[in-house]
Amino acid sequence: MVRARKEREKFTVIVETLDQEGRGVSHRDGKVVFIEGALPGEEVTYERYRNKPSFELSLATDLLTESPLRVTPKCPYFGVKDGSCGGCAMQHIEPRAQVAVKQKVLMDALWHIGRVRPEQVIPPIFGLTWHYRHRARLSVRDVAKKGTVLVGFHEKRSSYIADMKSCEILPKKVSNLLVPLRDLIASLTIRQKLAQIEVACTED
Repeated sequence: MVRARKEREKFTVIVETLDQEGRGVSHRDGKVVFIEGALPGEEVTYERYRNKPSFELSLATDLLTESPLRVTPKCPYFGVKDGSCGGCAMQHIEPRAQVAVKQKVLMDALWHIGRVRPEQVIPPIFGLTWHYRHRARLSVRDVAKKGTVLVGFHEKRSSYIADMKSCEILPKKVSNLLVPLRDLIASLTIRQKLAQIEVACTED
C-alpha cells in the first residue's frame, strides 16, 4: 500500500526581513515565521513543515510580489525543494545585496544580544561572487541503490548528500574534482568507511 503525503497547510504573508540563514522572516498570529526562499518586501504563500508554539519553519511555494533584489540562481542544485543542495542559502539574492543583508544581520545581533551599537560602520569589503569558498567539508557516501558514490554537501533539511557534479561556490579546480573523486572513491575497497573530505586551499 502506498501512503500519500499529508497536504501541508498554506498561508500568505508579507516578508519583513531576513535572518542569518537567509530565510525570510514574517509574523502571523503572534508567531515568528521563517520562510526559506523568500525575500524582504515579497508577498508569498508558504507551506509550513514545522509548527512550534512561538515560531514556524516553512518553504515559499508561490511568489505573489517579487523583490527587485531577486535574481536567478546560477547553480542548478540550489533551491528550497527536497533534494536541493544545502551548501549555500542566498544565491537568489543580488550579490551586493547579500553583503548588505549580512551586515544588517550582524548589526541586529550586536544590538539584540549585546545591546551595543557601533560608533562607526566601515564600508564592507566585496570579494568574489563565485568560487570564493576555500574551506569546506564535503560529505561522502556510497549509495548502493544508485550504484554510485556521492561527494558534496548535504541536502537541505536532510542527512542525505546532494547528487551534485559541480559547485559554483567552491574554487573551480575543486569543483572540477567532484566527479573524479566520486569515481576514485568508488574504486576503493574502503569506500563505505570514508565519511568526509576536508577542503582547504589558497587562492592560488
